Amino acid sequence: MKHGFVKVAAVTPKIKVADPAYNARQICACMQSAMEKGAKIIVFPELCLTGYTCGDLFLQELLLREAKEQLKVVADETEGSDALVFVGLPLEKDHKLYNVAAAIHDGAVLALIPKRFIPAYAEFYEARHFEPGNKIAETYMLDEKEIPFGTNILLEADSMKELVVGCEICEDLWAPEAPAISHALAGASVLVNLSASNETIGKDNYREMLVKSSSARLIAAYVYTSAGEGESTQDLVFGGHNIIAENGTILAQAKRFIGETVYADIDIHRLNHERRRMTTYRTEGKENYLVVPFHMEEEDTELERTFAPQPFVPSVKEERDKRCNEILSIQSYGLKKRFEHTGSKSAVIGISGGLDSTLALLVTVRAFDMLGIDRKNIISVTMPCFGTTDRTYDNACRLTKELGTELREVDIKESVSQHFNDIDQDMDNHDVTYENGQARERTQVLMDIANSTGGMVIGTGDMSELALGWATYNGDHMSMYGVNCGVPKTLVRHLVRYYADTCGNDNLSEILLDILDTPVSPELLPPVDGVISQKTEDLVGPYELHDFFLYYMLRCGFEPAKIYRIAKLSFAGQYTDEVILKWLKTFYRRFFTQQFKRSCLPDGPKVGSVALSPRGDWRMPSDACGDMWLRQLEEL
Repeated sequence: MKHGFVKVAAVTPKIKVADPAYNARQICACMQSAMEKGAKIIVFPELCLTGYTCGDLFLQELLLREAKEQLKVVADETEGSDALVFVGLPLEKDHKLYNVAAAIHDGAVLALIPKRFIPAYAEFYEARHFEPGNKIAETYMLDEKEIPFGTNILLEADSMKELVVGCEICEDLWAPEAPAISHALAGASVLVNLSASNETIGKDNYREMLVKSSSARLIAAYVYTSAGEGESTQDLVFGGHNIIAENGTILAQAKRFIGETVYADIDIHRLNHERRRMTTYRTEGKENYLVVPFHMEEEDTELERTFAPQPFVPSVKEERDKRCNEILSIQSYGLKKRFEHTGSKSAVIGISGGLDSTLALLVTVRAFDMLGIDRKNIISVTMPCFGTTDRTYDNACRLTKELGTELREVDIKESVSQHFNDIDQDMDNHDVTYENGQARERTQVLMDIANSTGGMVIGTGDMSELALGWATYNGDHMSMYGVNCGVPKTLVRHLVRYYADTCGNDNLSEILLDILDTPVSPELLPPVDGVISQKTEDLVGPYELHDFFLYYMLRCGFEPAKIYRIAKLSFAGQYTDEVILKWLKTFYRRFFTQQFKRSCLPDGPKVGSVALSPRGDWRMPSDACGDMWLRQLEEL
């Protein structure tokens, strides 16, 4: 429960048709196993106490009475536990039979939730036996206890009010007006489905799509449990296709036909953040629901869930290549529109031989090709100064020539030296003035060349640098259109590699690969023996860590302690806990103190779900205080 994590389980026991006592024993054994693994919400299949395939045996008094007795056995087994368990059974009420999910907790049945939509088509003939469930909760007497009975029932954890569970049964998911929709709008963050969905060719894909899309559209976790081994195979086969999804992502999925229990750590706080963030998500209809509280201990969930160390970068090559191509298209189309609107005659880019300026140049070339403008109208300017090394200088020149753009060299050492002389800056004092003076001189050169050629200065800075404020104010911080402003540093690298792999030009590919192999550096300090002496990641920390922090802070709304917790899992064996904590503190400190640079950014395209534009996703006061976030880290 800490940090919003709750472990859930989708369990398919091996049953015997029409043998509730045997099935109850199997359910109890599976339930205990799930509890031992830390599951707090445990979902069994539809009608699992009797079996879904009983047919006309559902009309037998003995079967119904025994199912009710065995429900009490299962309920007793939960005594002393804070897990919420859902079990399916047939239940008679007012001389009618209902397909019901019993919500059980700490030795008691908390609610009875009937199936709303009863199929009577194709291989399904449930309408022969069952009635559609009522919405508004009524009273059902079970062992002289009043139990709420109806579809409009939610179960709410007392220790985490955001953990609200709604339930539907099998066909309910397939229906146009699925009960889950109103459950979620009334506040349910976790939806469970007790199902008995048989296997036919291709049905598993459709089933997965339904669960995935329902969790995405409703911004919820969805625990889907299906019947499996032990059901009658007279006409149908049930594969035990258990699925757990969260906000459009499949967290766990069972292999069919083996009776596999699946577990997942759902993140209630993240779901709550997404609902809070989306202004179109409205809570409504809660007045039509009965909310049943249940107790759940607030404790650490032993996480099995993994978090991608590079959340901006797909791990599968095919997906990564697709994303890279899409991002390059977004960047180049954005620049194309700006050129068409302004009527600019040239594009001016400062080329350093580093990753960011390389990507900006590749995007500009792509935009010019779309516009049908000669690449010679792209003016690539290399501006060597005190920190420039032969490697980066040569790569900048070779890249420019290979792409067919105009290369201009403006050595700024003399002008910067004169400027330092004018302001009494000691040339041997390699402080921030020494560094920023070079960056601002470069920007001035680019702006003036753009003016003289009727051009536009293309910004090269990326989103990771903007997050950290790792840009010289009114230096490389400024441009006329920043094509990389929505691209994090970890993704910049993959974009350049993708271009190298797909350009079809061996010479260009060789240059790009060498640029990829060059340490990230602003090259504002003199090299040592011709080698780069100033490595960015030695100063501000590894970009893969900062991009990880950035994603989970902005996209997910995680607090620092939670980010630290999952970073330790994601980077175990790569960085020590102390190193992660050190750079996490650096990230928060810089993020809060450097907002003033983000508040006056040039235009540039958003490419992903995280962006820092003051006109778009992120609007934060430049003088906002970050002490509360940093204090939490100090307490770790």
